[in-house]
Amino acid sequence: MTKAERALETRERILTAACEVIAEIGFEHVSMRKVAEHAAVSKALLHYHFDTREKLFAEAMTHSFAKTGTDTGSEDDSLPAAVVLARIVRSMLPTDTELHQDWKLWQELWVRSQRDATARHLAVDLYDQLHAWVGGVVERGIASGEFTHCDVVALATLVLALCDGLGIRVMLEDPRVDLDTAQSTIWRTIAPALGIPPVFPAV
Repeated sequence: MTKAERALETRERILTAACEVIAEIGFEHVSMRKVAEHAAVSKALLHYHFDTREKLFAEAMTHSFAKTGTDTGSEDDSLPAAVVLARIVRSMLPTDTELHQDWKLWQELWVRSQRDATARHLAVDLYDQLHAWVGGVVERGIASGEFTHCDVVALATLVLALCDGLGIRVMLEDPRVDLDTAQSTIWRTIAPALGIPPVFPAV
């Protein structure tokens, strides 16, 4: 392994550890020492890669976000647009242990955004990326004739809003909203605009 590869591996390990620690105890209680211990690196090495908690938090959020879409197949043009969109919806809900952790990070970001301009700008930027991700699949479905023509911007905004609102209910373990209910509610809401069946696809 080259020096550059070792540095990348260490950085990845630190970011993974930061995500886990922040999700477990909350950013306000996180210290650089705790992250270093969890990543099994020295505090000096941690500071070499990230000189402040705030930079570490921003990088951890971006790292978490980048991993969210790895299994959606959004780059595979052979998949039906409806399947890809359904996978994206699943990835934006706390549907497994890893995404449950991601949701805790998002909740930390929402809280910090209320009093920290840097966190607020990061949140808006990440939402812009999510918006483009959803919108791109919808545009692809329209172009292929799989979806009917609709207001793509409004549809993407609606999908994100529904995922946020219902995802919070799932995180709260609200007995009225489990994952199946969240997914089916989102799909029934957007299906008329897309001209597709209202039943959430098997993905």
